[in-house]
Amino acid sequence: MASVLPPNPKDPRVIRTRQLILDAFIRQLNSKDFNSITISDITSSATINRATFYAHFPDKYALLEAMLTEAFSQLVLDKIDAEAPLTEGSLQKLIIALCDYHESSRHCVKKYDSVALMIEENIKLQLESLLLQLLSKAADTADLKEITTAATMISCSVYGLTYRWNLEGRQESPAALA
Repeated sequence: MASVLPPNPKDPRVIRTRQLILDAFIRQLNSKDFNSITISDITSSATINRATFYAHFPDKYALLEAMLTEAFSQLVLDKIDAEAPLTEGSLQKLIIALCDYHESSRHCVKKYDSVALMIEENIKLQLESLLLQLLSKAADTADLKEITTAATMISCSVYGLTYRWNLEGRQESPAALA
């Protein structure tokens, strides 16, 4: 019996199909609550079959996570030098990038309430991972537990600051906030 291999992520057909699925999912999120979206809704909108969907994603939660990770990467991680240590300047860039992320996410998902906690948790985890990487560069000899605690504390603080800024109507510029 031959084993089933996952799709090759560099194959242009795989990239195109994955994008079709993501686009269909975003269209569904703009018209329905996340909890009411079915795999059939997504596959119908993407004009693919269920087997194709499942070759790319195990379920709609994994699809949501992939969508959030990609958006976070494009809007935040690409603006930060992950190879540099954490400095005041890189922290300011991070705050500005998170403000941009919050601003763009307002337009992406209309039925935000049902996925708000998943989105927030995804952002915090990615942010914590980035900060752990940045802090590790700055303190080679520090205890990993201390660095992890600092990364958690900073990620929650920075996310909370930018979330509140967004919630309260973005009264100041991202640069002024940073």
